[in-house]
Amino acid sequence: MSESIYFNDNFFSAGETEIYNEKKERIGHLDLKSAFSSSVDILDTDENIHFQGYFPFFSNKWNIIDGNEKELGILRARFSLFTKAYEYDAYNREVFKIESEAFSREYTIFNQTGDTVCHFKKVNNFLESPAFQLTDFTESISTFEWIAVVMGVNAIQKRRNSSAASHGGA
Repeated sequence: MSESIYFNDNFFSAGETEIYNEKKERIGHLDLKSAFSSSVDILDTDENIHFQGYFPFFSNKWNIIDGNEKELGILRARFSLFTKAYEYDAYNREVFKIESEAFSREYTIFNQTGDTVCHFKKVNNFLESPAFQLTDFTESISTFEWIAVVMGVNAIQKRRNSSAASHGGA
């Protein structure tokens, strides 16, 4: 079974944005906490928080917790020369690899046996806030948890781009 959903970041990374399924039905929303922090809450249509993602103080690792504030996993960038690489350690469950070609807007998430469990891509146009299409091929991790992972990849990339720009691209 595969399920595709759509969601986006805001231009200033603050406020609420909707989560839609393939039928364009609203299934939840993201609460992007502030333009000054990268934290995000993933909520259902009844306003229940299912997952949260955030950078701990002075860390480049993206933590993911559930609605009861139980730590579920940590996302980190991995060094790679010709690809974009990340790792999501879903504590006590599995470690997932996230990979993309260097200039691609598409990412694939693999489980430990190398099977594709999820795929996401940026589907926005130039000068618009990033929008994502997420296709989930597994039930081992909640689709809403994958949203927290995607928003973490986006937040890590934004931090890297901001850091490179402030250091003159060096």
